Amino acid sequence: MMTAIDVHAHVIVPELLRQAAPREDWRPVLRRTNGRQVIELGGLRFNSMINELVEIERILPAQERRGIEHVVLSPWVPLLFYDVDADEGLRRCRLQNQGLARMRAHRPERVSVLGAVPLQEPALAAAELEELMATGDFAGVEITASVDGTYLGDPRFAPFWAVAETVGALVFVHPTTRGFGEPVFRDYYLQNLVGNPMETTLAAAHMVLAGVMERHPGLKVLLAHGGGAILALRGRLRHGHETVAAASGALSESADASIRRFLFDTITHDPALLRDLVEAVGADRVLLGSDYPFDMADHHPLQTVRRAGLDEEDEAALLSGNAGRLLAIGVR
Repeated sequence: MMTAIDVHAHVIVPELLRQAAPREDWRPVLRRTNGRQVIELGGLRFNSMINELVEIERILPAQERRGIEHVVLSPWVPLLFYDVDADEGLRRCRLQNQGLARMRAHRPERVSVLGAVPLQEPALAAAELEELMATGDFAGVEITASVDGTYLGDPRFAPFWAVAETVGALVFVHPTTRGFGEPVFRDYYLQNLVGNPMETTLAAAHMVLAGVMERHPGLKVLLAHGGGAILALRGRLRHGHETVAAASGALSESADASIRRFLFDTITHDPALLRDLVEAVGADRVLLGSDYPFDMADHHPLQTVRRAGLDEEDEAALLSGNAGRLLAIGVR
């Protein structure tokens, strides 16, 4: 029986670390220095994780301290492997999925998992998603806002969306975290502060105007970081869809209606914005998230929800009810 379920939390499974296969240099190296974790991958060093990223027996207590009783773990985004050929990507995804399934099997009452699929080849990704969901171990998959610069409304992804709807998978759309190359994004952490939500916004707008959400009303697509700025732009999308031919060819319902088909996590870092989100899309479309274990996580996600001034029923829906219903997790 759960009272808080975190749907946005990341992990690196030990099965992928370099120590598991030292000769495969694509694998990340984990170093622990002065109580901090540093990940080395592809010649880069990442030190933005401020809580445990690998060991499930450390992750769960860290989540408990924030009031989280059940966590939905998804891969660290650089390990989705869209930058290699599809067959190699599939091999790496399967290694990762084996680790995720092991974590869930160890503590099924506390852990759910979102897997990885080789979305650089959508038909292969669709087949792998179907197999993952058939195991009963996975709640869905995590994908990025774009694949090699192609955003998610593109027709090439049609096979994937069709299967995702059919099997009832949660599809968690996360920024690539490196979507924009303009020099300004290297200043003041703007690549994360602005670039990440901008990627989510582009993906959502692209899917809306391409008619993806309208064609697949049963899709469960969760947008990271409160959907980025998609709600702030809904009036602009509405106006363009109604008045500009280039924006109106693939969508027959209103842009607002399509936007409300998405699910959104609570990571707005602002209770007033979270309340606006709930009022715009409905309390049944918003799920608690933290972005654990990174520096830009909401370190007090339950407090953010409780400070939003929602009524008791809506607050309970955000904290656990919606995730429990959508992912078949036991809730109080």
